[in-house]
Amino acid sequence: MVDNPLRAGSPFAQLSPVLDGRNCRIDLDQPRIMGILNITPDSFSDGGRYLAAEAALAHALRMQQEGADIIDIGGESTRPGAKPVTEQEELDRVLPVIERLTAEVELPLSVDTSKSSVAQAAVAAGAAFVNDISGLTFDPMMGRVVAESGAGLFLMHTSDRPERMQNKTGYQDVVAEVVASLRRSLEQAVTWGIDVGKLAVDPGIGFGKDVPGNLELLRRLDAVAELGRPILLGTSRKSFIGQVLNQPDPERRLAGTLATVALAVAHGVRLFRVHDVAPTLDAARMAFAVCRGAGWEPI
Repeated sequence: MVDNPLRAGSPFAQLSPVLDGRNCRIDLDQPRIMGILNITPDSFSDGGRYLAAEAALAHALRMQQEGADIIDIGGESTRPGAKPVTEQEELDRVLPVIERLTAEVELPLSVDTSKSSVAQAAVAAGAAFVNDISGLTFDPMMGRVVAESGAGLFLMHTSDRPERMQNKTGYQDVVAEVVASLRRSLEQAVTWGIDVGKLAVDPGIGFGKDVPGNLELLRRLDAVAELGRPILLGTSRKSFIGQVLNQPDPERRLAGTLATVALAVAHGVRLFRVHDVAPTLDAARMAFAVCRGAGWEPI
């Protein structure tokens, strides 16, 4: 039986400054940036821009130059209301890009998928991490595939699949329920044999939550941190920021995004999934310096 992650002596309670992937390690002693690369026609902010392999490569190289530490490649939109794509269509989108980036980009790659077959092929093609928005709940084979591949795993919380998730935004206590769900995902991952050092959690901002729920999760990130695993936070350009700031254009939500990043750094978050790499890195580093205070040292 797997230990409760919050119980003293549990492996999840042993905080680590690193996150391991397949043949790589991300040092989390300072804020790190995961750059978003959507190979989709319908993502909410950048859909259709990087469908061509050359455009995807150019964007990946640009994010690398701007200071990204990992690139997350997705072939299926997970925006609210998005329709699913077939396994073959997702493979056709991501595999050529992963193969190309593995050869020409120096950063570790992550594949954003909830399909075990896509994860398996992507890791074989060079991905070091799997980013599963379902936290191992959509595909019963995902845990086994990740364990056998040796990849690192990001476990996110969502209430349902993207086409239905915004129908389920009511919670008695959104933070407690998200933490409990992530705990179950961690336990399941360890049961499959995935090393705890390869696991990170994501509270799933915008996935099956309303605006108050998203804000409450951000306000109480300390509760997520009690799980003892690194937190990946994805707030970049999301609709709750647009609703708070009355800004319908996703590309004009940078200031709101950076506010969430700075506050999250103060809660101990060290990994951020974003569209805008350079300004996010600047904001995160500045917030980190303030948190260090007189103990600040140049990065």
